Amino acid sequence: LFTALLVVWVCLFEFFGNSTFGYINTYSLFGWTSYAYCSSSDDEHGLLIPFLVLGLFWWKRKDFEGIDARTWMPAIGLIALALALHLLGYFSQQTRISLAAFFLGLYALIGLAWGPAALVRSFFPMCLFAFALPLGTLAETLTFPLRMLATSVTGAVASTVLGISVVTQGTQIFDPSGSFNYEVAAACGGLRSLTAVLALCTIYAFMNMRKIRNRAILIAAGFPLAVLGNITRLLIIIIVSEAFGEKYGKMVHDNTWFSLLPYVPPIIGIMVLGHLLNERKPADTVENPVLANKSQALAT
Repeated sequence: LFTALLVVWVCLFEFFGNSTFGYINTYSLFGWTSYAYCSSSDDEHGLLIPFLVLGLFWWKRKDFEGIDARTWMPAIGLIALALALHLLGYFSQQTRISLAAFFLGLYALIGLAWGPAALVRSFFPMCLFAFALPLGTLAETLTFPLRMLATSVTGAVASTVLGISVVTQGTQIFDPSGSFNYEVAAACGGLRSLTAVLALCTIYAFMNMRKIRNRAILIAAGFPLAVLGNITRLLIIIIVSEAFGEKYGKMVHDNTWFSLLPYVPPIIGIMVLGHLLNERKPADTVENPVLANKSQALAT
C-alpha cells in the first residue's frame, strides 16, 4: 500500500510540481529542487538530507518492531493538508512551499499505511527534511545579520582580549597600520555552519534526550554555538595575519583543513551541554533483573 501511494505521490510532483519557469523550464518539483541545490553552495547540503533520513530510519529500525501496524484513515486529513499546501505553492509560484508539502505528504503516507504508532516513531527523522528546503536568495536575510554579528564580536574580542588593534566597518575588519584587510563575505557569514550545527543539535537532541525541554534547549543552543565557531575561525585568521602578515592569514582562510575550525567549538559545546542535560535514571532503578531478584529476596 505504501509503495503504491508513494508512486502516485511522486508522479504528482514530477508532472505537476513546479509552476515557475523563469529559472528552469520544467514541471518537475525534483528538477527545480536539483537546480536550486546546485545553484547555491549554501543549499547543496540538501542533496545529503534524504540519505541522512534513510540512515536514521535504519538506525532506529528496532523502534518499529512490534508496533500495531494497520491502515489508519485519519491520516487522509494530513494528505489533504499537504495537497492544499501544494496548491498554495503551485498557484502562488512558491515552489519551496510545494517541496514542504511533498515532505508532509510522505509523512502522512507513513501514517496511512502503518498507523499512528509509525507516525510517532517517524516524526524525528522526517523533521530533518526541514534542512532540505533550499533558501536561495532568502539566505541573504540570514547571512547579512550573521556577517555583521561575526564582524562586531570578532573586532571586540581582538581589541579587548587579544590586544590586537583592529577596526571594524560594516562587514570589514582591517588593521589601522594596513597589514591586513578582510571582508566577512557572504560565504563566510556562517550560514552553512549554522545549518550543519543546527542539524547536529537536532540529531543529538532527539537521539539522546527524552524530555521536550532538554531537546528544545539543545536545539536552541545551535545558533550561539555556530556563531561561536565562526568567530573562532575569524580570530585565528586575525592572529596569524598579525603575527606573520596578510599572506599567511589568507592561506589560513583558504585552507581546507582550517575551514573545519568553525565546527570544533560547536561539537565540543554539544558534548558539554549534552553531559549537563544528561537524563540520568533514578539511582534506585535496578536494570539487571538478577540483581532485582536478589534484592527482593534479601528484603524478604
